[in-house]
Amino acid sequence: MSAGARTIPRHRPRLTGRAAALLVAMGVLLLLMLVPARQYLDQRARLAALERRAAALEARNDRLRAEIARLHDPVELERLARACLGMVRPGEIALVVPDAARPEEC
Repeated sequence: MSAGARTIPRHRPRLTGRAAALLVAMGVLLLLMLVPARQYLDQRARLAALERRAAALEARNDRLRAEIARLHDPVELERLARACLGMVRPGEIALVVPDAARPEEC
């Protein structure tokens, strides 16, 4: 036999029973982790949506508080009474214009 004709035995990796059991166990664990991971991601998305909604409601509350403060001002109340209700002070003469557009603030 020549030196080039010799074959070198190769060691093929074999799938032993232990390795197969380990692979199956890891696969089962991965499958069991999918449900909690999905629930966690869903809860994070829901929490983010709730935080956005809370921020929007806080902004609306701030606008409403500002409007309440504005409506406690006697000058603003008089302006609204004149513009929206057509009220006048004693001694003043009210002038009513037919088909006149009302202010949008009323």
